[in-house]
Amino acid sequence: MHKSAPTVYIETYGCQMNVSDSELMYGRLEAEGYVSVDSPIGADVVLVNTCAIRDNAEQRVLGRLGELRRDLKAGAVLGVTGCMAQRLGPRLLETDTRVQLVVGPDGYRSLPSLIDGARHGERFSATDFDLEEHYEDFTARRFDGVKAWIPVQRGCDYRCTYCIVPTTRGPERSRKLADVVRETAEVAQRGITEVVLLGQTVNSYHDGSHDFADLLRAVGRVDGIRRVRYTSPHPNDFSDRVIAAMAETPTVCEHVHLPMQSGSTSMLKRMLRRYSREEYLDCVARLRAAMPGLGLTTDIIVGFPGETDEEFADTLSLCREVRFDDAFTFKFSPREGTPATRMPAEWTIPEAVVDARYTELLNTIRSISREKNLGRLGERMEVMVEKEARKGGELMQARSRDFKTVLVPGGPELIGRYLTVELTGTTGATFTGTPVQERAPLPMAS
Repeated sequence: MHKSAPTVYIETYGCQMNVSDSELMYGRLEAEGYVSVDSPIGADVVLVNTCAIRDNAEQRVLGRLGELRRDLKAGAVLGVTGCMAQRLGPRLLETDTRVQLVVGPDGYRSLPSLIDGARHGERFSATDFDLEEHYEDFTARRFDGVKAWIPVQRGCDYRCTYCIVPTTRGPERSRKLADVVRETAEVAQRGITEVVLLGQTVNSYHDGSHDFADLLRAVGRVDGIRRVRYTSPHPNDFSDRVIAAMAETPTVCEHVHLPMQSGSTSMLKRMLRRYSREEYLDCVARLRAAMPGLGLTTDIIVGFPGETDEEFADTLSLCREVRFDDAFTFKFSPREGTPATRMPAEWTIPEAVVDARYTELLNTIRSISREKNLGRLGERMEVMVEKEARKGGELMQARSRDFKTVLVPGGPELIGRYLTVELTGTTGATFTGTPVQERAPLPMAS
């Protein structure tokens, strides 16, 4: 009797690096005969690929594991992978008896053998770092048909005082430029026209011979690629070479996500960000001088230990000075093992103060974004259609080169297409756009 292939379901939390890692895990398991499925119900193997950047991300996963335990079929293998697995390691096995596998970001090569062992009742924790591991021989199973996440660097050496990433991802190491170019060419041959280069501090990339400027130029030259993006850079690593490569490579998009975290030099020092308010502003000025019309987004933390009213005011004033297009805003979340948890208890900011500051920051960011977006109505731009809009109603979600979300009329047949649209409306955060026919030039008079 024919035995059906085992099925696997992976649920992903967190950043784009986790999405990319899930693609690698699916690829690895499919190469071993597994079939991916869209639901945990009835799956032979269920893996939860986790984030550890904030406590609420971990709490969500713990709650989800409880739900999954109820849904799992008898004999199914339940595993936790990713950053939370790396951080907690064997503790996860001790606190949740139904979890059989705990695998960190450098352990995915051994997944098939670990799953085989789990099927025979064994329980494993695989959380050793492997500084040579870049999964070069893995073929990722791409979730997205129009853009590809391509890791170029793993780990981080910066050690900001609030950040768990060096603990969960290990020290920084970069892939060889030729390997990144090869992977880019492979996705282009499949018809994918946009790539996003991933790294914890991606612009510090260096493979021993080539820096991030070399990488941008090389990836940007690959036949079939129309857009190159990257995330997330560090303000300290925008050398003149990198900025010139961005400005001079036509496929590199006019958008930078430039994490700020705070607008106060004294706060940035406590965060160990290694730049001052003035140095951040200088980085912004150099980027905008090289690329007029650059879209600029950022990350900001509110309520870091010891944050004074004056330091918070500095953050608001820097937002008004830079005029970001958008920002991801976060309330400080202490992470076990980071230096921020060892700061004096009296530095802890009362929850009510954090909430009030967070609301004020959010209102400031939204007001600036809305004002900027209203000023762009009537503008024409190229967008690439990515997916169906959540609102539905025959609307598709598209993205401009400078990272604006534009809703355009149409159906799924437009996915992957490039359109010229006129911006006709804005909610403050997103635009609506109408496709326009590019007029052919008039014939010259004889």
